[in-house]
Amino acid sequence: MAAPKEQIMDVRSVVEAVAAAGDNVEMDTPLYVVESLCMRCGENGTTRFLLTLIPHFRRILLSAFDCPHCGERNNEVEFAGEIQPRGCCYSLRASSGDQKMLDRTVVKSESATIKIPELDFEIPPEAQRGSLSTIEGILVRAADGLEALQDERKKVDPQVAEAIDQFLIKLRACASGDSSFTFILDDPAGNSFIENPFAPSPDPSLTITFYERTPEQQAALGYLVDPSQLGGQSDEVSSEGINNVPHRVLKEPHGSVGARAGRQAIAQGNSAEMAEALFRYSAPEEVMVFPSTCGACTARCDCRMFVTNIPYFQEVIVMASSCDACGYRNSELKPGGPISDKGKKITLHVENIKDLSRDVIKSDSAGVEIPELELELTSGTLGGIVTTVEGLITKISESLERVHGFTFGDSLEEERKNKWLDFRARLDKLLSLKQPWTLIIDDALANSFVAPATDDIKDDKQLTSEEYVRTWEQNEELGLNDMDTTSADAAYSSVDAAPSKSAGD
Repeated sequence: MAAPKEQIMDVRSVVEAVAAAGDNVEMDTPLYVVESLCMRCGENGTTRFLLTLIPHFRRILLSAFDCPHCGERNNEVEFAGEIQPRGCCYSLRASSGDQKMLDRTVVKSESATIKIPELDFEIPPEAQRGSLSTIEGILVRAADGLEALQDERKKVDPQVAEAIDQFLIKLRACASGDSSFTFILDDPAGNSFIENPFAPSPDPSLTITFYERTPEQQAALGYLVDPSQLGGQSDEVSSEGINNVPHRVLKEPHGSVGARAGRQAIAQGNSAEMAEALFRYSAPEEVMVFPSTCGACTARCDCRMFVTNIPYFQEVIVMASSCDACGYRNSELKPGGPISDKGKKITLHVENIKDLSRDVIKSDSAGVEIPELELELTSGTLGGIVTTVEGLITKISESLERVHGFTFGDSLEEERKNKWLDFRARLDKLLSLKQPWTLIIDDALANSFVAPATDDIKDDKQLTSEEYVRTWEQNEELGLNDMDTTSADAAYSSVDAAPSKSAGD
């Protein structure tokens, strides 16, 4: 393959060229060269930019600076694609003596923070910008950065220098695999990643948590945020969850915490497919229109809402808005009734082509399991979607390929590569229906649905569902353990008592 052709340009031209490239990133993308100031010697060096695509992962912008006067060199990786809908937090427990654990590939975006709780150590986003490295490489780079100015520190403050020397011993012990530690990668943009060598099977040492960004994190990523929301910084607390994964909890009045589960959307998207899919069940008798604010540019727009009842499921609320100013579109599907007292587990035995066309509503709180592939996706993995059985399998395949496919390089072990390719082939065979398979959707909030193939759901022998009592941990995660309805009960009681008192008078 021919090397990319260099083009000497100014910064503005490079930005315009990269923005114009969009998703059309071809193999012959030009290499842009810009004159830039060297921060070490003050002379002019050159920075080279290359927009490229990591297969099945993300579009990235590679930049490399070189100064011919003093020899200063550095490089960065920046994501040129979109910010993900939610933030992600990876927590990896590394055992001492396990060198393979340190060789795992890590993609760290420019907005990600790295933490090692055992050392009370944190690498902020600005300390190590976007990079593609390994766990060992990140820790060694951090240790080298701390050690670089030790000679100066010993002259100015010997005590601080001695403390840093002791800390460097512990940090390098982690980097060499001599000590156990927890490696936490927290990225509000959702564009960071830690390799799972057991993919697509779960990794017992790796925990992944997806979370909603706080207003402060939204503002840091460049989104427009209501200034009144930024005033509540003191109301935000960070608590340590399972496996030392930080969970962001907002202080709310007692009794309103559990309302998070009630107002949580079943599914959300930026297309009209959701509303069109629900129209097959019942057309809305009345569409309400009320003013709203665009979530992208904060301009005024209209939000349309209607309520419909899906047979054998529940009443749902469909909300759709579009902004004439920036073109942003958003659709949400919300539950219309009360929070279910029990969870629901839906099992579908897929046997024929008609089963692939069944409508599926998978909420954000639902997990997906396919026993024949030993595949299990925890809740929150794909978010909430309205699709079909075929569409669900396609989205699973695309998601796994996007996350893990980019690790296919020359250094990848042949055994692991063959394992992944074999799994991908088995996943594709599900849609060819060469043999029956089972789809299981487990939803703690019972907000998921698979359409029956018969008029009466009792006659559909391939589709079964069972309700179960949620565990205390599930209720705690949903915020249901903190619900206090005494105030509402008292209000309803007073309303009921008023007519009785009037009747007595």
